[in-house]
Amino acid sequence: MTEPHDTVPAGPVCSYTEWDPLEEVIVGIVDDASFPPWHEALPPVLPQDMHATFRRHAGRPFPAERVEAARRELEEFAHILEAEGVAVRRPEPIAQRTTYSTLHWSSSGMYAAMPRDALLVVGDDIIECPMAWRSRYYESLAYRPLLKEYFRGGARWSAGPRPELTDEQFDQEWTDGPGPDGSPRLVVTEFEPTFDAADFTRCGRDIIAQKSNVTNDFGIEWLRRHLGDEYRVHVFEFSDTHPMHIDATLVPMAPGKLLINPERVPKVPDLFKDWDVMAAPQPVIPDAHPLYMTSKWINMNILMLDEDRVIVERQDEPMIQTLKNFGFTPVLCNFRNFNSFGGSFHCATLDVRRRGSLRSYI
Repeated sequence: MTEPHDTVPAGPVCSYTEWDPLEEVIVGIVDDASFPPWHEALPPVLPQDMHATFRRHAGRPFPAERVEAARRELEEFAHILEAEGVAVRRPEPIAQRTTYSTLHWSSSGMYAAMPRDALLVVGDDIIECPMAWRSRYYESLAYRPLLKEYFRGGARWSAGPRPELTDEQFDQEWTDGPGPDGSPRLVVTEFEPTFDAADFTRCGRDIIAQKSNVTNDFGIEWLRRHLGDEYRVHVFEFSDTHPMHIDATLVPMAPGKLLINPERVPKVPDLFKDWDVMAAPQPVIPDAHPLYMTSKWINMNILMLDEDRVIVERQDEPMIQTLKNFGFTPVLCNFRNFNSFGGSFHCATLDVRRRGSLRSYI
């Protein structure tokens, strides 16, 4: 028999779903945010009109006015979360334009803005992910003080195999278009396991995953074995020609309620056949607004505070109305300037602790 839904977590880290009542969260920072060095992992996921910009500014800081505008929105976001009763933690700034080397390559960093990419919380386990971008190799160091604190408080602390990220990990002949089997051609190979946490979404015992340009079968299998028999990892493929991160494609919002990208999810997976499904509205981000690393569908990247309240971009009136129609209470926050850097509320956070217990919803 499962414990009551509102079970208070015993330790500092405990989160099983995307919707249990949120108690503590890490919110990212944009300090020293920099264009990553150019690498073959970038073209498969960057907007086409940004390729020249990334090549031209590789290793240099993002425009200072853009960084400052995003920083102000992050502060607003943190204050809103605290006003809603959520404890907010922040990573430590680390130098992003310092060159580092392995035995095979050198790079510099990008930012510590998206904890959802670098870290995955499943139950009381906080997992450092073996990310596929060389520019993100040391990104988790920004979170190390928090990881040590959580571990000392009783949490489990795991890490995926540290990847080599040699040329063998990347398809050196990658071209845009489908692969031999008709699926999108992905730039990561199966040379070693890599994955970003944002390619997984949690529904209690069921974890939904996708292969992408940073997450391979090897990485998904590593996570499946690491989690063990208590969890079921389901892998789905969507109609996304440049997949990277699932949280602007398929978003479980509450037990039995699913938000989908109408362009990428033409058919809802049978796993959710008994759920109420809502299609996200078309994004309204203006064409003139710069999006360095994402499409306008970042409007789906919402954050649930519980089964009722949801953080949504203040200017996105179609999404606000859609969520109201779906039975939720939107909590509004300006975030369009942060969107420029490749994420929104879900990407910018890691839900460290939610009040709930492990159970099945599917």
